[in-house]
Amino acid sequence: MKHIFILNPNAGRGTVAKELEDKLSGTSFDWQIYTTTAAGDAVRFIKNYCDTHEEPVRFYACGGDGTLHEVANAIYGYPQASMSCYPVGSGNDFVKYYGGKERFLDPVALCEAPELPIDLIRVNNQYAINACHFGLDSCVAAMMDCIRHHKVLGGKRAYPISVLYAFFKGMRHRATVSADEELLCEKEFLLCTAANGTHVGGSYRCAPRSDNSDGFMELCLVRRISRLRFLSVIKKYKEGSHLDDPSLKKYIVYRRCKSMQVNAPEGFVISLDGEVQKLSSFTAEIVPSAIRFAVPELH
Repeated sequence: MKHIFILNPNAGRGTVAKELEDKLSGTSFDWQIYTTTAAGDAVRFIKNYCDTHEEPVRFYACGGDGTLHEVANAIYGYPQASMSCYPVGSGNDFVKYYGGKERFLDPVALCEAPELPIDLIRVNNQYAINACHFGLDSCVAAMMDCIRHHKVLGGKRAYPISVLYAFFKGMRHRATVSADEELLCEKEFLLCTAANGTHVGGSYRCAPRSDNSDGFMELCLVRRISRLRFLSVIKKYKEGSHLDDPSLKKYIVYRRCKSMQVNAPEGFVISLDGEVQKLSSFTAEIVPSAIRFAVPELH
């Protein structure tokens, strides 16, 4: 099998290529590093490679959730291709499903790792490996896009600062939301997440019951609430205890579903794995066993 490490040069403080070379040099693996040059370059490179090579190949997203998103979208539909990740981004949300990034930081173990089939969430012609979310979450993601590379506000500070911004600017959103044709909301709401993984925003355990290979996504919609109530809900949302707290039942709508339908005003902002875009009306649907993802065994 060919092993190709797709490296985002902005991740890992510029030391990732050397780390990979030091650990893989002298091994028997057929490996190479490809450094991306711009957003979307990973998709172009992977699709071109798969169009011209039929032998088994595994791609590793070396960066954060944005790089993971590109690799997942690129390999979908190519039976010879699988993927994993070398998580050196600021959030690394998806790998928290497997216990955290430490499990994925040994390149040799990555190359030896068994592959598991996992689902993807399809929105139009795009795929989310971790989550599709909107409302407060997309307001946060949009602000993060603006400040993530700022010398003072960026890095690990970007998410809490963006949450603070959304606390004042992103508490009210309107859309009609249905799950498997069941109407869930047609009024104002705070946030909605359709998750394949368990975490968003670096440390928020939005979908504690998620199973990324069961053919369902976890939909959690939080109704419009006051800022005072938000302060108590957000702590439980971060811990992942929000679905089990009786005091929050009237504020939270939770469903396991195969599809979600959304109709919203023009300019409505959503986030796919942290990648922000505008979509007013769309359907998100689960694609069972869409790709194979390599997960190192626990020792």
